[in-house]
Amino acid sequence: MRQEYDIIVSGGGIAGLSAAAAFGSAGYSVLCVDPTPPVMAEADPASDLRTTAFLQPSVKVLEAAGLWDRFVPHAMPLQVMRIVDAGGQEPEPRVSHEFNAADISDQPFGWNLPNWLLRRECVARLEELDNVTFRPGVGTRSLTTRESAAIVGLSDGTSARARLLVAADGRNSPMRTALGINVQTTRFGQKALAFAVTHPVPHENVSTEIHRSGGPFTFVPLPDRDGQPCSAIVWMETGPEVLRLAALEEAAFEAAMDRRSCGLFGPLKLASRRTVWPIISQIAERFHGERTALMAEAAHVVPPIGAQGLNMSLADLAVLLDLATQEGLGEPAMLSAYHRRRYPDVALRVAGVGMLNRASMLEAQPLRDARAKMLDALYSAAPVRRALMQMGIGTR
Repeated sequence: MRQEYDIIVSGGGIAGLSAAAAFGSAGYSVLCVDPTPPVMAEADPASDLRTTAFLQPSVKVLEAAGLWDRFVPHAMPLQVMRIVDAGGQEPEPRVSHEFNAADISDQPFGWNLPNWLLRRECVARLEELDNVTFRPGVGTRSLTTRESAAIVGLSDGTSARARLLVAADGRNSPMRTALGINVQTTRFGQKALAFAVTHPVPHENVSTEIHRSGGPFTFVPLPDRDGQPCSAIVWMETGPEVLRLAALEEAAFEAAMDRRSCGLFGPLKLASRRTVWPIISQIAERFHGERTALMAEAAHVVPPIGAQGLNMSLADLAVLLDLATQEGLGEPAMLSAYHRRRYPDVALRVAGVGMLNRASMLEAQPLRDARAKMLDALYSAAPVRRALMQMGIGTR
């Protein structure tokens, strides 16, 4: 089996698979490895039931990777983002504002798809590319770097060599650890429940965040299921509360959902199993090492607010693709330029999302009242509202 490549991608999540597809589509020889084969069916007990909203700037890199045409038939447009403050004495809406993409663009804010389906379509794209080798079930075990190449030891006892190693192997990245790159981690004492629901009131392509305390309760539109409107839910609460909710019987859980959602979409019916995810912020001290670029969660992690996570990862990929043709693949100039171009934006977004998350967690009534007034103020100032929307989707 071939053991020399232009690029090795460590990590077979959506970001790593997208990187392999993008570099493969650009003509590079690519090896992509991950110790865990991707789960590509919703019914699989191990499937990732979260969804991803691709914001406008991500479309270009997905098109270059040959992925966008595969995603579009399954995508749900997100035209409006609605923020609801329900932080009064009772869980009911008291402030509600809609941020419409039409105010800044002739396109939706983004397009939402299930993560398990994204993995399926990414793998199908890799199978079309003769210059890409995908080895699920094989992980990276060791790393030795030289001026000319990165040499990666694999879990099957073999090794591979490349001019550039792309570490897209998660928040506990073994390749980042091998390079001795430290991270700054912020823990919020939160977890998130991710699942799908059906509801009688149509979502009309509106993504809705309901803020009370503990974190947002977010509806993200999905295609109808069994003739009923359907949404993906991310419900963030303190860690102990999430574990309590996850253990409830279905009827009790649905009653808790109805109360927390303020009845905005009518009675909610659980349409999938419940999965639990930890919530942290994290940023690496630098995004590169010798012959290595860190991207996605190996470089940065944010709470699931404002659809920033994977879109930041695709922004990493777009810069890497651009620099690969300008600075020499894996050369020090390329990797230094990558860090300079990405780190300031990532640091700003990690800090900003962290602040928004802390605001969504507020327990004290006076602070929740202040949050509602701030939402009103931001929405009422049209230039500020438009600027925030442009920053959120990455067009400014």
